[in-house]
Amino acid sequence: MFRNNNVKAVQAIHWSARILSIVSTSVVLLIFIGSPLEISTIAAREWVGLSLFPIGVVFGFAVAWWKEWLGGSITTFSLLGFYLIYGLLLNGRINQGWAFIVFAFPGLLFLLSSMLSRLNRPGPGYADCAFR
Repeated sequence: MFRNNNVKAVQAIHWSARILSIVSTSVVLLIFIGSPLEISTIAAREWVGLSLFPIGVVFGFAVAWWKEWLGGSITTFSLLGFYLIYGLLLNGRINQGWAFIVFAFPGLLFLLSSMLSRLNRPGPGYADCAFR
């Protein structure tokens, strides 16, 4: 299987996820800093969208630096929620564009890194079954 064969590949995915999460977060922050945001003009449905993307996605990135599986899951479910809840249920269309997927891509890399790290751990036992 994968065990002990590609430690460098796992490390490359791990660090790619971290670096890309910084890049994505920085770009999102620049977008919000660059455009004036009138909090009083934001509708309730827009708050739902903002809580999922970018807030939920960026929160997932931060958690993933500590626990890759948990943070990657938060990011992925926030993105899915953005498309399903904000896009489909509140706006009637699931297609919100590809840019959101690109910004949230590091979350998928965190999940992949976590799974590959788990497969690459030496030795049998309960600790081998837990995600990082």
